[in-house]
Amino acid sequence: MRWLLLILLLAFEGAASAQAVLTHNEALADDATQYAAHFRVPPGEALRRLRAQQASVATTDAIAREFADRLAGIAIEHGPEFRIVVLLTGNDAVADRSVAGVPIVFRTGARATHAQALAAMRKHLIDLRTDLPNARGAGYDQRTGEVVLLVTRADSTRFGLDAIRNRAEQIGGVPVRIVVNDLLESNLGVDGGGRVDGINTLNGRLNVCTSGFVVTDGVRSGIATAAHCPDQLRYQDLDGNGFPLDFAGQWGAGYQDVQVNLSTAATDPLFYSNRGAGTLRRLVSWRNVASTRAGEFVCHYGESSGYSCATVELTDYAPPGELCGGPCSPTWVTVKGPDCIPGDSGGPVFSGGIAFGIAKGVNRTAAGQCLFYYYMSTDYLPPPWRLMVAGA
Repeated sequence: MRWLLLILLLAFEGAASAQAVLTHNEALADDATQYAAHFRVPPGEALRRLRAQQASVATTDAIAREFADRLAGIAIEHGPEFRIVVLLTGNDAVADRSVAGVPIVFRTGARATHAQALAAMRKHLIDLRTDLPNARGAGYDQRTGEVVLLVTRADSTRFGLDAIRNRAEQIGGVPVRIVVNDLLESNLGVDGGGRVDGINTLNGRLNVCTSGFVVTDGVRSGIATAAHCPDQLRYQDLDGNGFPLDFAGQWGAGYQDVQVNLSTAATDPLFYSNRGAGTLRRLVSWRNVASTRAGEFVCHYGESSGYSCATVELTDYAPPGELCGGPCSPTWVTVKGPDCIPGDSGGPVFSGGIAFGIAKGVNRTAAGQCLFYYYMSTDYLPPPWRLMVAGA
């Protein structure tokens, strides 16, 4: 029974002791297959780019510190060539650089810094809620240095896009781009790398979630998933066997959507990146949200949509309505669709063996197509809970 418990408590399926765990390079090669298809480049070039994406983080972090008073954004461009673009305020030119064979191009002339835009969002989102009667979302685009305001078609027709943009810029004092969006947003639902389910105490129905990463508080260990999943969860393996996961706590207001369920035998930092294919990965590190750049190519796994990869679009995103136990903070990160379906909530967002976050919500069309999903950075795991990583 011990191997069954280990599988349960790690939220994995199959005999983990007999199942190969991908190395970080092997995991990155899997992601490179997705990248190659997405951007139509040879697999070898895709793998080179994904390695460079990670290898460039320390350099772009240093650039962010060097130009802190001018920084409007850092973005990864995938075409017509793979490069990193740094957007600065002011007109003083900066010589281009390179890292890991990747050009770093500096552009000037931004009207506000990232910090100024984020401060304006935090201060004035409440004003925009008053001015626009329907739901709206807002995030920051590091590629253009603009706050992106998502408004409903009803508001765009009633007030006019130019009037909305002018009013938003007047209130916030930063550049704004308006995007018409039906704002059909909801939590991704309840299906991490493994299937967990439980009874919703509000309606008595069985909900399904995806478990995320293995976590520890230094004494206990467990599995992180989304806070809007049921408290008491059951892990279900491919044979239909179910095992309870005891509730430890949940944090689901403002900037968090995370829950921890205990597992005394969760001793390895493993997660499924593709449970259907039996693909296990070992978590080796994590990406801080401050180091996350627009254009990052990241992957996620969900019980409903499976394994897929796409690019980060908006950082500092504030979902509309009351999806965060009240108004949401501008702390979420959006990833372009179309692969996200209710049931993916709580699933891992990653690149290779590096954790980025835990999936929370989806923005979709009236026909149900996913436009983007958004995740909570693992930065916001509640202390003393932290990711369990290899070698730690």
